[in-house]
Amino acid sequence: MSERHSSSGARYGAYDDGPDPLAPPYDLAQAVDAIGDRVLEGDGAAEALRELLRQGPPDGRGGLEELLRQVRERQQALRDSGQLDGTLQEVRALLDTALEAERTQLFPDPSDDARFREAQLDALPHDTARAVRELGSYDWRSPEAQQAYDEIKQLLQREVIDQQFAGMRQALQSAADGSIDPAAMQRMKDMLGDLNELLAKRAQGADTDDDFAQFMQRHGDLFPEQPQSLDELLEQLARRAAAAEQLMRSLSPEQQDELASLMQQAMSDLDLASQMGQLGDNLRALRPDLFRPGRQRMSGDGPLGLADATSALAELAELDALAEQLGQGYAGATMDDVDEELVRRLLGRSAVDDLDALRRLERELVDQGYLVRQAGELGLTPKAVRRLGLTALRRVFADLAESARGTHDVRDAGASGELTGSSRAWQFGDEQPLDVIRTVTNAIRRSAADGSTGVGRLHVDDFEVVETERRSAAAVCLLVDTSWSMVLNGTWGEAKQTALALHTLVTTMFPADAVQVVAFSDYARELQAGDLLGMDFAPVQGTNLQHALLLAGRFIDKHPGFEPVVLVVTDGEPTARLLRNGRSWFTWPPEPETVAATVAEVDAMTRRGATLNVFVLGDDPRLRRFVDDVAQRNGGRVFAPQPGRLGEFVVRDFLDRRRGARIR
Repeated sequence: MSERHSSSGARYGAYDDGPDPLAPPYDLAQAVDAIGDRVLEGDGAAEALRELLRQGPPDGRGGLEELLRQVRERQQALRDSGQLDGTLQEVRALLDTALEAERTQLFPDPSDDARFREAQLDALPHDTARAVRELGSYDWRSPEAQQAYDEIKQLLQREVIDQQFAGMRQALQSAADGSIDPAAMQRMKDMLGDLNELLAKRAQGADTDDDFAQFMQRHGDLFPEQPQSLDELLEQLARRAAAAEQLMRSLSPEQQDELASLMQQAMSDLDLASQMGQLGDNLRALRPDLFRPGRQRMSGDGPLGLADATSALAELAELDALAEQLGQGYAGATMDDVDEELVRRLLGRSAVDDLDALRRLERELVDQGYLVRQAGELGLTPKAVRRLGLTALRRVFADLAESARGTHDVRDAGASGELTGSSRAWQFGDEQPLDVIRTVTNAIRRSAADGSTGVGRLHVDDFEVVETERRSAAAVCLLVDTSWSMVLNGTWGEAKQTALALHTLVTTMFPADAVQVVAFSDYARELQAGDLLGMDFAPVQGTNLQHALLLAGRFIDKHPGFEPVVLVVTDGEPTARLLRNGRSWFTWPPEPETVAATVAEVDAMTRRGATLNVFVLGDDPRLRRFVDDVAQRNGGRVFAPQPGRLGEFVVRDFLDRRRGARIR
């Protein structure tokens, strides 16, 4: 890295510690809007975030679903690669070749010895492993038969070694005839002894870093994958041992017995049984989580050898682990949980690029203040709530514009009313519009008095604001039904969007107003601004409008002198009420006591001077009769908006009431 020195002695060079600090910020507009679309349609915030990661960023890169599709394709390709009993089939074929060649050699010989040998061959058990074991002391007459039988032993030795140590048979195999090189075999025994000693030391809690370095210096050429640490080596060996164990479980009981017997013979011939058994015990003790019960079903035309079948099952296990990571279906899941090296090895470089894009998207949503992680779960910040609230409000105003019925003139900010024609000096906190002419005139006069020419800089004393009539503030209550029926009727998303739009409208365009959103099902609860996007339906029975009106009444009582505005969105008549002990009581059809308790709260609202406007989502005759009775008692109105127009109706009604007008 080139460096420059300043006169003060400081050194300057290229920045190489993390991302470029001068790079433009990651554009999250589309991602945040994609989250908002799902939230405004009724999904929960966490579900919307998971869906964005599943589908992928808006720039077109693949998401988790695409990565999972690649995982499933690779899993299917492995399962279609062949049969797990390939080694048994190959041993059986070599045994048949040896027996046929031996019988062919014996047939022309008329001696009693030839007949005795034929009787020995005829008496061999049908079990392949037992037949191979009994032929271990047989003196073959046929050279071809002897060669075929020797190939069985060499095959089993190679497969046993390569099953546990992937790729090691190439290091042990003689270049001449494919048999195991005795000198190399001794090296493997030495390696196994050193490895078991290293694992025993690790199990005692001793530091093994230097021992591992010495181990790799002596035996590193026997491990083609070149592990960089003891943990990495153990991970590789344990996964392969677990795959070998699963292979045995995936065979039939008869195949398991035959293969286990053949492998035991091979290890005994190589004097490896004790060392391999000790290694297996150590690996299971260190990583018991990998040795899970279960079987794999493999298909395909060709047989798989023991080592190849173990490799296939080991890769399937890794793919299962990767699929679990990509599924993100557990509490506190993040994109950092996905093993990048596993993705690179199993799916390739392109998949790693897609993973990096998803990680950056999740990271930028946090870094730019749209997401926050609390108790292991990602949630939306107030910044995201404000943005999505404005999105919901724009949707509603777009509907208002399309219907060509009314607009919202915001010439006056906050509590300002109609212009009076006079102005006054600006004071800190004023929300009235500036009187530009009087402000500039004041600046000119002050400049002239100071002897300067022109306006120069404006001084704080120059500013004047136009006076407006005082407008009373409003206490706005929106009561939203969140019972299970809202989801069944398909109105939940629209109600959620309406609540968010109205809350945003009041807080941004009428800051002097007070606003409350109450969600009610079997119980009612007040929602704060940050709760709106996370507001979810309640999978319970009960529409407790009485409790909702009770909370709204308390809110209005806290704001004396405010104009009360109460809006109710529901799709069902009251079916729940609060008992004296505070518990909710549900009945269907509604009990007279439930209706009476709800009407009592309606009458209390009427005494407060609060008019109830009810927005009915549904055509239930019983509900219509109830809300008509409420309107008659209270003096409010009943609206039955068409699907997709709830927000338009609610916002228009609020704006008209704030202007002091009524829809005719």
